[in-house]
Amino acid sequence: MGSTPEFSRRAFSRRDLIKRAAALGLIAVPTVSALSACASGDGGDGDKQVDKGRKTDRNPLAVNESAPLDVVIFDGGFGQQYAKDAEAEYRKAFPGAQVKHAATQEIQTQLQPRFNGGTPPDLIDNSGAKQMDMGTLVGKKQLTDLNTLLDAPSYDDPAKKVRDTLRPGVVEMGQFDGNETWILYYAYTVYGVWYSKTNLQKLDAQYPETWDEMLKVCEAAKKKGIAGWTYAGKHPYYLPFSLYPFIAKIGGVEVLNNIDNLEPNAWKAPAVKAAFEAYYELYRKGYILQGTPGLTHIESQTAWNEGKALFLPNGSWVENESKKTTPQDFRMAVGAPSSLDKSDKMPFGTLWASGGEPFIVPKNAKNPQGGMELLRIMLGRKSSQNFIKSVSSLTSFNGGTDGLTLPPGLASSQEALAKAGKNVVNPRIQDWYVALQKEKIGVAAIGEMMAGRMTPDETIAKIQRFADETAKDSSVKKYKHK
Repeated sequence: MGSTPEFSRRAFSRRDLIKRAAALGLIAVPTVSALSACASGDGGDGDKQVDKGRKTDRNPLAVNESAPLDVVIFDGGFGQQYAKDAEAEYRKAFPGAQVKHAATQEIQTQLQPRFNGGTPPDLIDNSGAKQMDMGTLVGKKQLTDLNTLLDAPSYDDPAKKVRDTLRPGVVEMGQFDGNETWILYYAYTVYGVWYSKTNLQKLDAQYPETWDEMLKVCEAAKKKGIAGWTYAGKHPYYLPFSLYPFIAKIGGVEVLNNIDNLEPNAWKAPAVKAAFEAYYELYRKGYILQGTPGLTHIESQTAWNEGKALFLPNGSWVENESKKTTPQDFRMAVGAPSSLDKSDKMPFGTLWASGGEPFIVPKNAKNPQGGMELLRIMLGRKSSQNFIKSVSSLTSFNGGTDGLTLPPGLASSQEALAKAGKNVVNPRIQDWYVALQKEKIGVAAIGEMMAGRMTPDETIAKIQRFADETAKDSSVKKYKHK
């Protein structure tokens, strides 16, 4: 969803995904069933694993110090240098180990044969448009439980476990239907409505805290030949980055939980209808940048940076991903969803923030201890601050920003998190049911509505049908909020 997602990662080209034709059924695309092939078998062949090393204070995970390490990183909005830098630290710790580094945007395509053959890498950044389906991997028991890593001493302070150094909610995101932790989300993404303080100031406007104010700002922009909004029209699963927390703000977090749980008629909740109608009004009043449905995420970000539109639903990776076209005086910032009206169940400031860039250690990895040790290094202060400085994004390590001067977008993300306090939502549908969320809800439904080809009522009915089909599909493992 970095991805992810930073997410992840996150991210997403983060995400050269799914063409509209594919989502509409005009051409075939890999779906959950296809992805299931990548997780075939019951997993686990300890005979293929390297012998463990000697457990010491310096080597708490008992890494075999001479065993090779095989790493595959998603090459998206965060690039891959941060991983290479952490790998250099690994080599210093274990000079006898060879580290193989590969980067790709074709995660599922390239790694499916390796999973099928029982020779997956030791550590994978499973992000981007072609990521492997998390729910399927967990359901097929293809991953290593990372609680061993989480209970190990943290890289900087042996008195603290790794789990005690992470941001709230990160561990829980990696759990599905038990206490095992299958995924470690490395980036920490703040989602919302991104804007330029400079461009709003030119309109004598501030970020609109109510929907009425949002419409007024968009109308003022329209009169000057500027669009209110643009978004990744070819990848419209970006729209939920601001739409989902808007739904929660209106109706309460239980509305999103019911959606995640595939409850019957969850999408027919009044809060969903109200949020969809508000967004549809942006289209109906001509506040969407012309041609947006045909834009990639990069093209929409560039148009936004060029001042052609004021607002962009996105994640905090956008600062790094769009930096080549961002003016120096842009003053990038993120806003939480505007309040619909006084009956909203949650206060202004409610937003979606969660782990991104999902890292996994396959169960059949030859060197799982090495994969976890590299993650332990990455979750140290040095690697975390390196990531923050190089890609303008937070990590799941809590406290990595201490002493750093943050760029505008990242500083704004920190401020938004502080304002939100406990009012942070984390829709799980994006990692529990990847194909449903991206291809169906995002591209084939919400994208069609925002392009004016479906009404909100039609869109809700279509999404509910998609959700019901997934709920009834016995080949898709189901998950529930605890």
